[in-house]
Amino acid sequence: MLRLLLDEHISPVVAGGLRRRHRDLAVVCMVEWGNGEFLGRPDSACPQQAATQGLTLVTYDRRTIPPLLKTWAEEGRRHGGVIFVDEKTIPPPDVGSLVRALSNLWRKTAKWDWADRVCFLRT
Repeated sequence: MLRLLLDEHISPVVAGGLRRRHRDLAVVCMVEWGNGEFLGRPDSACPQQAATQGLTLVTYDRRTIPPLLKTWAEEGRRHGGVIFVDEKTIPPPDVGSLVRALSNLWRKTAKWDWADRVCFLRT
């Protein structure tokens, strides 16, 4: 089941927009998650804890997360899934487009097992 964790670079307004559209969608932003405990922590801490809670990370970070996922795969470590967003396709300030794209993805893939899945979000 798809449950979203929005990284700290994604506006909490996105979480609100998704909740209004889909009451069944579990979505949490980094500032809410664990009372903000993971804000500013190393990249490895978030996906690891998200996996234990069955959360799929939504991130614009295509610089540090892919190498981390590669290392984890080589070590046989699991993650809760990652959805990458490209800032050229959906700029971070374009909250409406991000809400629509995540909403469409959720409608199509809500029942999938997202463990160890990687997805590149499309508009």
